[in-house]
Amino acid sequence: MTPARPSLERRLLAALDGVPRRIPFVIGSCGTGRTTLLRALQRQRGIRTCQYVDVERSATTPERFYRALISTSPFHSTDNRPIRTPRDAFASICAFLNLARAENGEPVTFLLDEVLEFRTFESFPGLRGLLPDLFAALAGSENSFVLTTRYARRAERLLRQPDAFLLLRMPPLTEAEVRDSLAGGSADRPLVPGGRPQPDSTFGDAAHIVQALTDGRPAYVRDLREQMAALAHDGGADPISALTALLAPSGRLSARCAFCYELRLHRARGYGALKAILDILAQDPPSLTLTEIAQRLHRTPGSTKDYLSWLEDVDLVAMNRKRYTFADPVLRLWVRLYCRPIPPLDEEVAREVQRYALERLAQAAPAALQASA
Repeated sequence: MTPARPSLERRLLAALDGVPRRIPFVIGSCGTGRTTLLRALQRQRGIRTCQYVDVERSATTPERFYRALISTSPFHSTDNRPIRTPRDAFASICAFLNLARAENGEPVTFLLDEVLEFRTFESFPGLRGLLPDLFAALAGSENSFVLTTRYARRAERLLRQPDAFLLLRMPPLTEAEVRDSLAGGSADRPLVPGGRPQPDSTFGDAAHIVQALTDGRPAYVRDLREQMAALAHDGGADPISALTALLAPSGRLSARCAFCYELRLHRARGYGALKAILDILAQDPPSLTLTEIAQRLHRTPGSTKDYLSWLEDVDLVAMNRKRYTFADPVLRLWVRLYCRPIPPLDEEVAREVQRYALERLAQAAPAALQASA
């Protein structure tokens, strides 16, 4: 279960309902809870006035997307322009998003999950560089919109009308929020400011360890909680044992990391070289300078910098004080285990998870001491 995020929810609702209204643009990496947030908002506002659209799964051709959008929508529109070309279809998509109304004639809300996947249409005639046109159309509409993407850097570059949009970053779960999640807290309910769930589990005392191991990512916390519950029947419900099981070749978290790894790499350029850099960063030390990476890659610093910029573009790596590291420490562990010719043995997974846990808990200790001071 995913805990409530009252602070984030209040900012989102204030942007939607405030004067002037703004378009919340929620950015967050894989497993941070963007889709969960949108589905909760749809339940709060009602399916007759609020439509969720999974752009990533439904963006094929402009014509097919338009037909799919209007056939699944509870809204109606006065736009009936003929569609003869992909450009016509895109214009009809923009018109529907702008002109759609509820049964009572009132403006509506669209929740566009992974909105940057509209780039899929850019390979069709007349649609190169369409995203700025789309964002301008949304900014001028009477309807309300909430957008999401996992690609933070791309979103920031695209916002040419920053006053019309509000960037909201999905924050990692705090230790208190992890404790709520382990105790049965859920965001699978209408968005309401405040409120804390009542505990119905015994895992709350593991919150510090779980928060450190998962980097506060809600999907990882949920996976770990469910695995701990499954292991509890055998008397071994500790977080490290649960993480070891999840990262086994058949484990749920292993599959989740594989999906995120391949998805992001396929959205970037330089596939093979990028995999090599991620493999380098998965080894010790955990962060390296541009020069150190170039030396290990046997490439020039100039070409290596290009590769790193492409990895940053899809938020796989982050730079801090001129040192590069994985944006997701769990994914770094997965790359260390699985990006090699043969899958790891069970004892290798257990050994690497133990090592990872010691590193993460050692890093978390100074922060915990500082917070309690």
